[in-house]
Amino acid sequence: MLGGAMNALAGGGTFATLPALIALGLPANIANATSNVALLPGAGTSAWAYRDELGPVAGIRVRLLAALTFAFGIVGSLLLVLTPSETFDVIIPWLLLFAFAVMAFGRRAADWLHARVTIGRPTLLVTQALLGIYGGYFGGGVGLITTAVYGLLANIRPRELFAIRTTMLAVANLAAAFVFVGFAMVWWWACAPMLLGSIAGGWLGAIVGKKLSPGLVRAWTLLVTGATTIVFFVRAYG
Repeated sequence: MLGGAMNALAGGGTFATLPALIALGLPANIANATSNVALLPGAGTSAWAYRDELGPVAGIRVRLLAALTFAFGIVGSLLLVLTPSETFDVIIPWLLLFAFAVMAFGRRAADWLHARVTIGRPTLLVTQALLGIYGGYFGGGVGLITTAVYGLLANIRPRELFAIRTTMLAVANLAAAFVFVGFAMVWWWACAPMLLGSIAGGWLGAIVGKKLSPGLVRAWTLLVTGATTIVFFVRAYG
């Protein structure tokens, strides 16, 4: 439920579900795939709750962004299938740190950049493709990174991004789910209870998200992201 709610509010639901699955004994790459599928219904319900706020980003239609995200989400998830669990254990702390850094400093970087340059649509499309790969491969913090990147490139504030961010997250999760289920990387005994929780959490999070202040949401997300990053660095290198 917490993971689903976090995805609805600011992204980062994986920071709740991934450590829980690893604590239950799942290998890191299997835990990541299982978490992805478990959070898919929650992402879908959140996207549905925000559907009335959905619109183009910097003049780019949502369908085009979704198609890019789906196609490159398949690519990213196939990369995870090819990554040995031991290698993923070493990579994952750096992916978490990247997500934390983007969330922490993305707003300042956006203000600095827009004071100096104008970003065009091709840059945003290429970036969306990269977000699709990242979402398919790992997914941890992809909602946070999407918020920061859209703010950086399209000068859109976080609250205005709830609808498009949750939609892109759901699309990336859906693309990866096809691959992970097809390659038997989902452990269903752990995934099934999380599926139910993510649906409830995603719906409730979207409702609450319409009322909470952006500052409170951001502070909570940074706290969870930072703590999880530290834990995974200690686990991999401690």
